[in-house]
Amino acid sequence: MTDVPATTEVETGPDVETGAAVEALLGTDTSRFRHDYLEVRGLRVTFGGFVAVRDVDLTVTQGDLRFLIGPNGAGKTTLIDAITGLASATGSARFGGKELLGRGTHRIARDGVGRTFQTASVFEQLTVLQNLDIAAGARRGPGTLLRRRRGVPEPVEQALELVGLSALRDTTAGVLAHGQKQWLEIGMLLVQDAHLLLLDEPVAGMTHAEREATGELLRRIGSQRVVVVVEHDMEFLRSFADSVTVMHQGQVLAEGTVADVQNDPAVVEVYLGSPVVSDPTPPTGADATPVSATATKENA
Repeated sequence: MTDVPATTEVETGPDVETGAAVEALLGTDTSRFRHDYLEVRGLRVTFGGFVAVRDVDLTVTQGDLRFLIGPNGAGKTTLIDAITGLASATGSARFGGKELLGRGTHRIARDGVGRTFQTASVFEQLTVLQNLDIAAGARRGPGTLLRRRRGVPEPVEQALELVGLSALRDTTAGVLAHGQKQWLEIGMLLVQDAHLLLLDEPVAGMTHAEREATGELLRRIGSQRVVVVVEHDMEFLRSFADSVTVMHQGQVLAEGTVADVQNDPAVVEVYLGSPVVSDPTPPTGADATPVSATATKENA
């Protein structure tokens, strides 16, 4: 193994213009996913007497990069936990024509559902290449996972190229920069052939350049997979979201385009803490900033 400090000047970053190799990776086994959309109906999660998620309906299709936002405690991460089997729930959550609720996390993963956490879950003592190899080997016997091989599996090479870590393939994951760890985790989901990706604050702590690169990566993946992003970064949302679902107190408060949500009075009230008051003589010129835009900036 070769340890490369995170500060080493090595050109990395997602490469969304990678041609046939990436097409092959993102197009893997499409026959399994003829029903490529997430459909949630009446989903409810309770902890004792507390209702954390209340009767949520949500539909996300392939090609619709969906952002899920809301104040802290709105139920966003709990909703993702329920879909991936980490929290018990009632109602329905279906993907690929299969019901997900009530199934084990490993079975849900085998059905093409993958998720990331706010802190990247990678094997820090292993190299980037080994992390991807283990993820790709979910269906191989345990004795073959770390065995020295003459070549690298093609999906792993394709993922390295897509997430921009080819130059760091022999670097231990523990010394990667924060953004690079997030890219590695996304690559691990892709080599597992996840077609529904649920990403929890993937750009938290990233530099501006890393956020831009991650946004382009998610846009590229979202064109052929179903992607839901839990996020607080409003600038990132405005740049890359196709649609937005706003949660508040465990319920869906609003849904639509970025413009729809930014101008929704209920959303503005939640973020500002007071109702929107119409001004009969709105300002003009440089001072004509919509209240909704101010709300999102203050809560970024």
